[in-house]
Amino acid sequence: MKTYQHLFFDLDHTLWDYDRNVRESLSELFQIYALQDLGIPSFEQFFSSFHTVNFQLWDDYNLGKIDKQGLRRARFPRIFTHAGANAATIPAPFEEDFMHRTSSKPHLFPHSKEILEYLQKSYRLHVITNGFNESQAKKMRSSGITDYFELVVTSETTGHKKPDPRIFYHALEQLQTDASSCLMIGDNPNSDILGAQRAAIDQVYFNPEGKTIDLQPTYEIRHLQELELLL
Repeated sequence: MKTYQHLFFDLDHTLWDYDRNVRESLSELFQIYALQDLGIPSFEQFFSSFHTVNFQLWDDYNLGKIDKQGLRRARFPRIFTHAGANAATIPAPFEEDFMHRTSSKPHLFPHSKEILEYLQKSYRLHVITNGFNESQAKKMRSSGITDYFELVVTSETTGHKKPDPRIFYHALEQLQTDASSCLMIGDNPNSDILGAQRAAIDQVYFNPEGKTIDLQPTYEIRHLQELELLL
């Protein structure tokens, strides 16, 4: 095992349980705004449409096909249409309510805090995320993990999105270190694993569902606790 000094974590889907937090928020919004009365037949239909549309929008954002404002403007009109409702009926504060409510959710993947506590004793911990500045900061505060991290690098701040290696180079420059002393831990084969590979940084692929990918990460884990065996 190589000796690392810096550990880079992705946030959404790696530490912060995006799916659980989003599902909770959307369930609340479905009730608050009575979306059945607006033509969405069930919460499950709403959540399924959100998952499909939001995934595509974030894929487009990561590829530079859409910007932050474009993503936020397009999201719920497309979701309502996908779910069989009229996009013109979306309540005006819906997107802002969704962003605030979701970012305020505290749920992490199992053992996130325990593993961060363990790793903090031997490594300098950082976050590299394609998420937006305000929402990512709020997620970290709400889930109680802000103080574990020294450097938080976002695509919004740097102007580069994973898998562009320049977001990783920015982190290396800020820390005045080199790629060989760093390890990237994340769930996304493209943005986290490929991005780190492009920057010559070793990677841990967090793969709780056991998906098969074309890339060959340096390490692979199914549970965050397995980091104790690697590090």
